[in-house]
Amino acid sequence: MEFGEVVRKRRMVRDYDPGRPVPAAVVDRLLTHATHAPSAGFSQGWGFLVLDDPADRAAFWAATTPDGRGRGRWIEGMRRAPLIVVPHSNRSAYLDRYAEPDKGWTDRDPARWPVPYWDVDTGMAALLMLLTAVDEGLGACFFGIPGESVDRYRKAFDVPAEFNPIGAVTIGYRAPDRLSPSLKRGRRSVDQVVHRGRWSRD
Repeated sequence: MEFGEVVRKRRMVRDYDPGRPVPAAVVDRLLTHATHAPSAGFSQGWGFLVLDDPADRAAFWAATTPDGRGRGRWIEGMRRAPLIVVPHSNRSAYLDRYAEPDKGWTDRDPARWPVPYWDVDTGMAALLMLLTAVDEGLGACFFGIPGESVDRYRKAFDVPAEFNPIGAVTIGYRAPDRLSPSLKRGRRSVDQVVHRGRWSRD
C-alpha cells in the first residue's frame, strides 16, 4: 500500500473479529516499526507490553474497567480485539542519557525539558504501530487508560515504577463498527491550521 493511502485510511477502529488472531510475523513488524520512532538523544526510553493471550487481555480489561461498564458499545467492540499493545515511556532513560558527557545535563533536572519528550517519542512509536496496522490490512485504536486505573494496571502486570503507560492500542481484523460521532465535527483544513512565516492574527 502506498504511504499516502495508509495515512488517508488510518482511523480509530473500535470493533474487531475475535476469531482472527494477528499473525505473529505481523505482531513482530508492528513492534519493529515502533522502535524506529525518533527519540531525543536516541534515548529510546520506551517499553511495550504485548497482550495476545486471552487471559492477559481479560486481566487488562478487568484492571482498566473494573466496574465492568466501561464505555458502553464502544468498549464491547474493543474487548474483542485479539491484540493489545501498551506503550510505556521512561523519563529516567532520558534524564540519564542527557547526563552523559555529550549532553552534559548532569543535574538530571526534568525542568530542562519544556516538553516531556519521553511521552512525545513514545506517542510517535504508537503512531507507527497504527500506520503499520493499516498497511497490514488491520484496524487499530489508541486510547487512554483512566488515571484511577493505572495503579491497578501496574500491579496486574508488574510494570516497573519508572515506566508510565501513555495509553493502549487495540489491534485486529476489523469488524463492522460505528463511526465516532466526533467525526461530525469535520476535519479542519490545512489553511485553518497552518501558519506560514508568522502566526496570523485573523
